[in-house]
Amino acid sequence: MTDHPTHPPEKPALLTRIQQSIQRGPIRPPDDRSRMKMVMNSLILHIHPSKVSKPALKFTYTFGLGGLLILLGSILAVTGILLLFVYTPSPDAAYDSMIALQTEINFGNLIRNLHHWSGNLMVVVGVLHLLRVFYTAGFTRPREFNWVMGITLLLLIIAANFTGYLLPWDQLAYWAVTVGTSLFDYIPIIGEPLTRLLLGGPEVGTATLTNFYGLHIAVIPLAIFAIVSFHIWRVRKDTITVPREINQERDKGKVTTLPHLVSIEFVFALVWLALLITWAAFVNAPLEEAANPAHSPNPAKAAWYFMGFQELLLHFHPVFGAIIIPGLGLMVLILVPYLDQDMETTGIWFRSVLGRILAGLSFFLGVAGTFGFVWLNEYYLDFPGWLPFLPSSISNGWVPLAVILLILIGYYELLKAFGIKTCEARQAIFTLLLASFATLTFVGIFLRGEGMALILPWS
Repeated sequence: MTDHPTHPPEKPALLTRIQQSIQRGPIRPPDDRSRMKMVMNSLILHIHPSKVSKPALKFTYTFGLGGLLILLGSILAVTGILLLFVYTPSPDAAYDSMIALQTEINFGNLIRNLHHWSGNLMVVVGVLHLLRVFYTAGFTRPREFNWVMGITLLLLIIAANFTGYLLPWDQLAYWAVTVGTSLFDYIPIIGEPLTRLLLGGPEVGTATLTNFYGLHIAVIPLAIFAIVSFHIWRVRKDTITVPREINQERDKGKVTTLPHLVSIEFVFALVWLALLITWAAFVNAPLEEAANPAHSPNPAKAAWYFMGFQELLLHFHPVFGAIIIPGLGLMVLILVPYLDQDMETTGIWFRSVLGRILAGLSFFLGVAGTFGFVWLNEYYLDFPGWLPFLPSSISNGWVPLAVILLILIGYYELLKAFGIKTCEARQAIFTLLLASFATLTFVGIFLRGEGMALILPWS
């Protein structure tokens, strides 16, 4: 009997092997369009769970703020890469790069406008997303650490905007960064070395531009990408909160991510992309004359998202306005989810009907009280003059801060005396402080003229 030689199995073609390594499934004929669909579905389900809560698809619950942040980040990444081909990070060429974008590069001005406005909008959306999570109690267990990561991401978004603010190297950017970095000088012990490290010297100059450029295009984006990846993974693990009405049980109904969630996200992204491109086509990013270190504008203001802190410096001792008060605010924000909760209100806007009323009242009191404080401090209050025997850190620091803390404690105890729940009272205090800081930012941007004097907006 003759043995027939056995032939080894025929190896698949190279392209087929590559496809198999990617697809990890049965190979369909090349004309089967479902192949691409399967690949895209796998990518989508890597980011999203296979099923999502049906009530969570309600637009008025999340307003799509998390998705909008991802869209804005993608726009910034694409436009930023395009701008790299034109921009030169040196004082001699940076401003000329901006002029070239406006006058010589095809669609250069549109790309710059889209990058600028997307970055500014990202700060606003980041704040709104944080507020949405707070006012729906989306930070409660097991989501506490995700709240902390959200605060970290917001700080990184502001840092990305701040480092990018200097790159046009015009008067507006130069002096805004000069004012902004001066805030670090007030940090005890490490303030001055930190400022010199950031600036690359005693003042804004060539080294500053190089440092900010490196931070803006590499360090901060990588940090944001890493934390966002972990943040999204934690959202999947912890699950998104489910919206519900007061005294209503959670709706446990679920729908598939494809197509219910993805179709909404796709339309939402298209609408926002159209709005942003339209805005960028008609509204130019600000660009003043080239930076001149010898000529300071009057008033010299920080970037708009730092104007609340610059306004604090006009009313408090610098250490308090730049370090202690912002530091206390940040510490309280981080600790909020770890405080004991006396109400189970996850998914309910403003905790309760009473909570909604108190939030509205607190917002009004915060706005009115802050405007009143600014006006009194501008024309009448003079703690250093009234207490000349005390150091300014006490007369213009601890004394006004103590007065404000006593008012906040008194307001909190008054609410508790009327039987208000602890969660509702905390929300009221948070809303009052939020309104106060928003008002300070508004005053700093619109109501400060030459010499940072208080003016009317139409004067």
